[in-house]
Amino acid sequence: MDATEQFVEIDEKLVAASKGIKILSALGWGEQLAFEFLAAWKKGNAKPPVMEYPKFDYTEEKSELKRIMDTTSADHPVGWYISETAHSYFIAAQMLEGLGTAAFRECSEALYGRPDETLGRLSNLDLADDFISITNDFAAILDFNDETGVMPSAATAKKIQSRSDEFFKDYNIKVIVDDELTSKAAAGSERVRIRGNSRFTLNEVEQLLQHEVYVHSATMLNGRRQPWLKSMGLGSPRTTATQEGLATFAELITGTMDLGRLRRIALRIKGIQHGLNGADFMETFKFFLDAGQPELESFHSAARIFRGGDIRGRNVFTKDCVYLKGLLSVHTFFRKAIQERKIHFPQRLFAGRMTISDVVRLEDSFTDGWIAPGKYLAPWVANQQGLATYLCYNAFSSRLRLEEIRLEDFALEMKDLTAVD
Repeated sequence: MDATEQFVEIDEKLVAASKGIKILSALGWGEQLAFEFLAAWKKGNAKPPVMEYPKFDYTEEKSELKRIMDTTSADHPVGWYISETAHSYFIAAQMLEGLGTAAFRECSEALYGRPDETLGRLSNLDLADDFISITNDFAAILDFNDETGVMPSAATAKKIQSRSDEFFKDYNIKVIVDDELTSKAAAGSERVRIRGNSRFTLNEVEQLLQHEVYVHSATMLNGRRQPWLKSMGLGSPRTTATQEGLATFAELITGTMDLGRLRRIALRIKGIQHGLNGADFMETFKFFLDAGQPELESFHSAARIFRGGDIRGRNVFTKDCVYLKGLLSVHTFFRKAIQERKIHFPQRLFAGRMTISDVVRLEDSFTDGWIAPGKYLAPWVANQQGLATYLCYNAFSSRLRLEEIRLEDFALEMKDLTAVD
């Protein structure tokens, strides 16, 4: 048996061992908790939600994942990929076994990082502060909670279903309403879930389409179509930062991102730090309220942080740290890839659920056809000329220092031009 055949066999074992380790579906709070809490809040007698989680025992799965890590050579790029993927599922299993405890938080930090984790010279927290400060400048003239053109969950699901059918053509992904979902949406290769009892603006519908369908569903489905590495069709925890960064970048480049969403992403990082510092659910809920979020949105933001953790604080879920980190990493990776004339690298991120490092390390496997290119590509990444143009202009414009320019300078320039005419 050659190395390739060995990797295929081990990969099959990895898919089987990780099949039952599902993080987000195990942590959902459900909409009923939100309505009960907010009804009590309006009456002035709200109490922190009480959530009962199932008990998980992944002894067998962890043993198999450990065997995969021990028997897979990390010297080969494919072996490294398999070993790292198995390791991330091992940590995820430990995290779910430790729901509500310090072990849950520690595993969450290992998978998703912390707010004070540095990205070059700055931390996630520094970046969040910058985003909030910048959006504060627009708070007086823009309504971050604009609800014009809202659609209920059922109509939103119907709209996304129609657009999804157009995109995938020969594959049907079901878009359903889920009353137990904490986040606004969640996507896989077979279905997209939309949070029930909610209302979505027309812009949010476009966000969900770009983020959930054109990235999350497409990459997972492309991964499942891989001829050999079927684990590329898994939602491996190690790929979360790249996945969310890629999906958030998709919102930016398609113009569906709004300042309110950018602000929410930044505020969640601040909220996580408050939780890690000891703030409980009620204090964190009030933090989001004071930041200008509506009551329901504030509940969901706090719920994202405390799901799976301890509502008394400290042991919280740090997943939302990945959005800014992932966005900056993907954006920088794309710019560097274009600079080095690797214009095909962005599309390779759509071959399955991958990390940025996987695209670089597995380049030979892509080149020799062992890893197949993705069939379903978001329109913006399929348009290589458009993406390259966007990134080149972005790199060029970033050289300008806004602090050295005044609006009055433009008036003087126009005056000078008029005099010449």
